[in-house]
Amino acid sequence: MSQQLRLLRTDSQHPDFQGLITQLDAYLRITDGDEHDFYAQYNKLDHIHQEVLVSEGQQAVGCGAIKAYEEGVTEVKRMFVTPECRGRGIAGKILTALEQWAVESGFHTCILETGIRQKAAIRLYEKSGYQSIPNYGQYAEVENSVCMQKKIAHPSSSQDA
Repeated sequence: MSQQLRLLRTDSQHPDFQGLITQLDAYLRITDGDEHDFYAQYNKLDHIHQEVLVSEGQQAVGCGAIKAYEEGVTEVKRMFVTPECRGRGIAGKILTALEQWAVESGFHTCILETGIRQKAAIRLYEKSGYQSIPNYGQYAEVENSVCMQKKIAHPSSSQDA
């Protein structure tokens, strides 16, 4: 019944990626409630150029992205799996693919922010080796944000030659 999953490295212009982001934003509009506009301003796609798209057959079912945060550190952004495909390990595959791409791109650490109400996302990140850190940047004073980090490579292995 289920077809093989395909992972594609792409950019934010891919129409399937944009379609999934529309679904993600609709979902977050509900779960974030009054804070949605605050979070939305930091989720624009103009500075996000490394996306992973997962398809099953002809249907896009999940996505995620990384965005340079500071030297050696990338931020995981726009993680989403369609509701009907959740619970099948797709988000973990996306996260692993993003981490691999990050290492190949010279990053040694991944950071991320998720909402305190995103219990499944928090469990995924913890299971994937992410640890809670103090809220960073624009999320520093936001009590509904959970920030996490994972070392993905030794810092000396990602320095420019």
